[in-house]
Amino acid sequence: MFNRRQILGSALAASSLAVTRSGWAAGWQAKYPELVLGIIPAENASGVADRYAPFVEYLSKELGTKVTLRVANDYAAVIEGQRNGSIHIAGYGPASYARAVVTGVKVEPFCTTVNDDGTVGYYSVFYVRTDSPYKTIEDLKGKNLGLVDPNSTSGNNVPRFILNKEKIVPESYFSHVTYTGSHENAVIALQQKTVDVAANWWNSEDDSNLTRMVKKGLAKKEDFRIISKSDLIPNSPFAYLADMPADAKADIWKAFQAAPTKAKAAFDKLSDGKDKEYKAVDAKYYETVVELIKFIDSLRKQKS
Repeated sequence: MFNRRQILGSALAASSLAVTRSGWAAGWQAKYPELVLGIIPAENASGVADRYAPFVEYLSKELGTKVTLRVANDYAAVIEGQRNGSIHIAGYGPASYARAVVTGVKVEPFCTTVNDDGTVGYYSVFYVRTDSPYKTIEDLKGKNLGLVDPNSTSGNNVPRFILNKEKIVPESYFSHVTYTGSHENAVIALQQKTVDVAANWWNSEDDSNLTRMVKKGLAKKEDFRIISKSDLIPNSPFAYLADMPADAKADIWKAFQAAPTKAKAAFDKLSDGKDKEYKAVDAKYYETVVELIKFIDSLRKQKS
């Protein structure tokens, strides 16, 4: 027979053992029984969900609290989700992160990806169809331009910066400017001849939005060619809310940092095996992108 004190003692011991085995105590997790990871729609929503599902499962186990994926309808939705606190961790593009900063959202970037070749950046390119006669941007005056999203780095802001250097105002130079909503949609619009030229992201010949679409059977690489490529853009950041507890931030970064070894299959799936690891970053790392966004805003003011 056990008395009440013995039963209570056994319960406390079991509870202590459970905490020890799980690797975390009731600290910041008590305040955050659920963390929401918000991701911009670089591809269609089902594609993003499938790509991130194993990684989200890994984060839940590693952090000791439920992690829920939210694939936003557009880039602005991720910004607003962090503004109102409903998205705790966000996977941004550099420009959408910068837009969040410029508009007063209290976020902190904590990591970005390192490419398989060791570089930490990517490019914005202009694609045309291979069977088209266009060789340069100058050949496309009066034609249709496909951009991605107002807050896309490689799909809008860098292309506009490039065009501005050529003294080109897209809305007057091209017959029509279309925001397609995602990088995939921009390629599809070019494929279907809805647009004559489309902006997109590109890492290398075997790592781009186009090559990922080819792998999924959505496009043929030989159907497209690049007529313009930007300077190197800093890779996309993950950012958490600035007011989260310091120990929560530390645990989140630790989980991301460990992912390439502790959850290699899940980590590799995020980039089709084209990323090497996560690298720690801070706000200073993206200061040039913040300045780019301010420049784009100044262009809009000039037009108005």
